[in-house]
Amino acid sequence: MKTYLILLVVALLLAMPAAAIAAPPAQGQDYVVQADDWLSKLSDKFLGDLLAFPAITYYTNQKNAEDESFAKITDSNVIEVGQKLYIPSQEEAQAYFSGGTERLGTGTIKIGAVVPLSAPGSVTGGETMRAAFEIALEEINAAGGVLGQEVELVLADTEGLPERGTSQMERLINQEGVVAVVGEYHSAVALTEMEVAKANNVPVVFAETWSDSITESQYPQVFRIAPMSSLTADVYASFIDSLAAKRVVIMTENTSYGIDQAESLEEKLVDKGIEAITFSADIGTQDFSGIIERIKAGNPDLIFVSLTGETSYNFEQQAAEAGIGPQDIPMLCNQVAADDEAFWANVPDGNLCIFTRVGLPQSLYTTETTAFVDKYTTKTGKAAAESFAMEAYDSLKLVAQAVNEAGSTDGDAVISALENINYNGALGNITFPYGTQNPIPENVPAKWWHQFPEPAILLVQYQEPGQKFSDSAVVYPDTYKTADVIIAGR
Repeated sequence: MKTYLILLVVALLLAMPAAAIAAPPAQGQDYVVQADDWLSKLSDKFLGDLLAFPAITYYTNQKNAEDESFAKITDSNVIEVGQKLYIPSQEEAQAYFSGGTERLGTGTIKIGAVVPLSAPGSVTGGETMRAAFEIALEEINAAGGVLGQEVELVLADTEGLPERGTSQMERLINQEGVVAVVGEYHSAVALTEMEVAKANNVPVVFAETWSDSITESQYPQVFRIAPMSSLTADVYASFIDSLAAKRVVIMTENTSYGIDQAESLEEKLVDKGIEAITFSADIGTQDFSGIIERIKAGNPDLIFVSLTGETSYNFEQQAAEAGIGPQDIPMLCNQVAADDEAFWANVPDGNLCIFTRVGLPQSLYTTETTAFVDKYTTKTGKAAAESFAMEAYDSLKLVAQAVNEAGSTDGDAVISALENINYNGALGNITFPYGTQNPIPENVPAKWWHQFPEPAILLVQYQEPGQKFSDSAVVYPDTYKTADVIIAGR
């Protein structure tokens, strides 16, 4: 009996280390999304770190591959009530971040997209760009993805705030591992985002940011397909001069975009002998009554609105109610007026607004333009595609083509491919004539660095209340004109 007990104890002692080695790692838990949940909040609650949410995304998607009752997270900013997630244990999360497990997106290539989806940013612009990105992403993956792998688009809401743009770019690059970034609506945000792109050598193609300063930086990582403020200012000044206006008020926002555009336009108007006075307000301003009274006192011949997004709607309608709206004197409204449903809902007295449309006129649509517009109008129910929708679509398709042509996701390789790109898209044929491989000549301004040189810039006008954007008249330049401009009182 003693011998038996001794042998049993020995056996148990020998078995203990083996049992310890074979013990499964600490397990996480299933979780059903509740109202007001978001991944960073859950990450803070269960893992003690707001920024550890990529681990939740990764393990949930791993579970989804085996059990479809778990959610498949395609955008870490978006989870829905009722979705089933897997919250990893501290040990599992640590393994993820230390590289002890395959990273999220194995078999995929990630591209980041920065857009304003919350106030005070232009939510209308951001939602429009999101829809266009989704169309581009579907086309890219249907064609085989990039480098034989599916593309995953990681969307980031910048809220139109520079500091938010910085943090979102850092997250996209350093946590999500994106190979490039596209999008952005606000120049002030782009100017902070591009610093992060430069520091990490990640290429970014800005879709709808106009400040000259963006390309004047001559950062190797920064490209733009939207027009520059100075380029659009040439068009505006010539048009305003054609109307014989002598006193112009510029209502701008206190951002790099607004200041750049106001300064460029003022300079060009003065050169034409036209007096220009600039007023400014912060993005997100609700009440313009004080400024409007000062504008009225100056008795302007024309008002140019360089406010963006919903802020522009606030000013335009309040100006109309005060007797200086587009049905009283000529008004160049912000281009977000192109979203006719949102425009008429917010600016019911906005008839005769004149605004910018970037992109080819319908008579010159390419095969690619027509195909995109058909998909976009079907998807959104809109009658036409806004310029910033076309720009968002092209920015993503262009980056996908560049990565394929580079044959690599290496930053330098993609940058080189972008400098040599010849891309046909919704905006037409896009190239970047000047860059590291073809330096800007001494007689060419620095702002042409990595700049798409030939975006079509048109001025269109709503000539009937409630008119659809697709039915608006092209009133300038004469080459594309479909109707004469209507000026109130003339």
